[in-house]
Amino acid sequence: MSVAEIDHSALMDKVYRQQRHIYDLTRRYYLLGRDRMIAGLDIGQDDRVLEVGCGTGRNLVAAARKFPDGDFYGMDISSEMLVSARASATRAGLSGRLNFAQGDATAFDPARAFAQPGFERIFMSYTLSMIPGWRAALDSAISNLEPGGELHIVDFGQQERLPRWFRSLLFKWLAAFHVSPRADLREALTDLARAHSATLAFEPLYRGYAWRAILRLPA
Repeated sequence: MSVAEIDHSALMDKVYRQQRHIYDLTRRYYLLGRDRMIAGLDIGQDDRVLEVGCGTGRNLVAAARKFPDGDFYGMDISSEMLVSARASATRAGLSGRLNFAQGDATAFDPARAFAQPGFERIFMSYTLSMIPGWRAALDSAISNLEPGGELHIVDFGQQERLPRWFRSLLFKWLAAFHVSPRADLREALTDLARAHSATLAFEPLYRGYAWRAILRLPA
């Protein structure tokens, strides 16, 4: 890792060293849209699936249960979170199906981490808002997709149909956890879709509380 990547890894370990123990219990109330994203992954036989920023492994466990024919991989920059992810897989009886590796989302090498050339599905759940180089993370994800593969994203929106006071309070609270909702996410994805001749589906959820996107590469 570069110096910047090491610094971000250390920051995430500091943030989550204690929080990881209560993360899933507390985040269920405001990380909205995750299960809708998982339901739309449409994972087929032997499809390889990567979660970028897998955290506690909650989403991978849910996806592996819903799609038993897929092969699942998770990466995270925080070694502390990966401790929880591996424990979650073991508790769910899925340790043999879920593979984990530490890495930086902006320059992830699946061949080095998992001996895999790429993936049919990559998903990112409330991850881009925590990655300083989030545009580079998108570029990296696209480069690790196989032809015909899909990138699925859910993250904080701009609260565009919610009261201004709610947006102000939420953004201040999120900033305390180093979370920055990406106002120009749709524009960035539109540019990527155009550059890769891909299709893009983008929808606000819960009056703009969250945004969901699917970018599909041509076969």
